[in-house]
Amino acid sequence: MESTPILPGLENLVAPFRFPAAPHEFKVMPLRECPTPDSLTLCETPNVAADYWRMHIPSNPYFNPEVECLVVLLLNTRTRIKGHQIVSLGTQDSLLISPREVYRLAVLTAANRIILMHNHPSGESTPSYADIIATRDLANAGRVLKIELIDHVIVGAGNFSSLRALGHFEG
Repeated sequence: MESTPILPGLENLVAPFRFPAAPHEFKVMPLRECPTPDSLTLCETPNVAADYWRMHIPSNPYFNPEVECLVVLLLNTRTRIKGHQIVSLGTQDSLLISPREVYRLAVLTAANRIILMHNHPSGESTPSYADIIATRDLANAGRVLKIELIDHVIVGAGNFSSLRALGHFEG
């Protein structure tokens, strides 16, 4: 007895969707013109990072002020901002943070340093215990990659906190 396909012609529909086993090359391309290093924003203090957040992050179409949003500022060797990436959107009081996701674009763009930033929808910028532990773990991951985590800034409603200024960084 010959078996007939459940849906006649299915084998022809599925065949075009096979992907080749050959490796692929990926390229990071900027969506805008790249600024010259002299025109990049110098970011040596948490105030500058917080100002950068206020200027750029709330207008991002993926940003949601009702949930925690983790952003990585990518910096060059002179602590100038090369760009930023929204890494994770969480809930009202938590975020899923993976070192792989935090450092992925930093590696691809040859960033020498990063600053982590996230918001607290409650408006209170005081770091939680989980914020402190996650920051220490991410700083350790950065040491392995030779990408320095220079600060973690938490943005609240009109205020911010720097974990470095609060003494939560070693050395």
